Amino acid sequence: MQTIKGPAIFLAQFAGDDAPFNSLESIAAWAAGLGYEGVQIPSWDARLIDLRRAAESQTYCDEIKGTLAEHGLALTELSTHLQGQLVAVHPAYDEMFDGFAVPEVRGNPRARQAWAVDQLHLAARASRNLGLTDHGTFSGALAWPYVYPWPQRPAGLIDTAFDELARRWRPILDAFDEVGVNLCYEIHPGEDLHDGITFEMFLERVGHHPRCHILYDPSHFVLQQLDYRGFLDVYREHIQMFHVKDAEFTPSPRQGVYSGYQSWVERAGRFRSLGDGQVDFKHIFSWMAANDYHGWAVLEWECCLKHPEAGAREGAAFIRDHIIEVTERAFDDFADGGADEAANRRLLGLD
Repeated sequence: MQTIKGPAIFLAQFAGDDAPFNSLESIAAWAAGLGYEGVQIPSWDARLIDLRRAAESQTYCDEIKGTLAEHGLALTELSTHLQGQLVAVHPAYDEMFDGFAVPEVRGNPRARQAWAVDQLHLAARASRNLGLTDHGTFSGALAWPYVYPWPQRPAGLIDTAFDELARRWRPILDAFDEVGVNLCYEIHPGEDLHDGITFEMFLERVGHHPRCHILYDPSHFVLQQLDYRGFLDVYREHIQMFHVKDAEFTPSPRQGVYSGYQSWVERAGRFRSLGDGQVDFKHIFSWMAANDYHGWAVLEWECCLKHPEAGAREGAAFIRDHIIEVTERAFDDFADGGADEAANRRLLGLD
């Protein structure tokens, strides 16, 4: 067994134009001051990283790692969630997702997709230069508008969508394979990969690609009423990244999973700061310890009630308190009678 690494923090929800959130140097000092040992960097945020430069310059990547090391921090992973979303966009969402891309490709879905694919290729090379082994992203979605089977879906519609999704991602997965980095899809509503079955559908179509894996975030399973504890056992070999995020689901006579178009505060399913929701993190961290999870426990703060800085401050302590320092010996070793094959055979009545 091995002890999970952490606590770490995903910087996407904290980066901003005001200090200390407006540069890698200052946000690193802030995170370290809260007790974090690692940071996950959103690759689209130029205040924190120049992705193209990271893909092309080892010197620049060494500078990034050096900046973090000065504050006692490690870089856990890069994220391309926004760019990954743009690899596959249904036309119904074109205008709403345009803001995820650079201005020069907005309003042009083909150019936007090409830009997104290039971003993923840059992220693969940048991850290699930064010495990383895993990368987090979204799958994007072509079939999501048809998630509910009414009106009745035409035969083959979902197959066609997933065939195309796999066709777009297969070359990207190959690029990550070339640099020895796992591509981990966050299983998330709004993506075509939003539960275990849809991940399996995609995995089969990319030929069980060795770099196709999962970013595990139990909060999204709570909101879907999916068994997030059983998920760990079913997809054990594919869980390579972990977002530590809490959530709660409180159905009522007036709303359930779909929550009646209400705001986050009024929804039956809500994201909460760590410890304020319903996720059984004792079980999850125990599972991680027992199953040799090799990666980091990374806080992703999303809460409709609590201030983000309070969530970040409390999150570091919460993760540290849940990480299990694994044992190197069995608790009953004191009673070990030693190994004696002859005695074993006698005890079994074989001799």
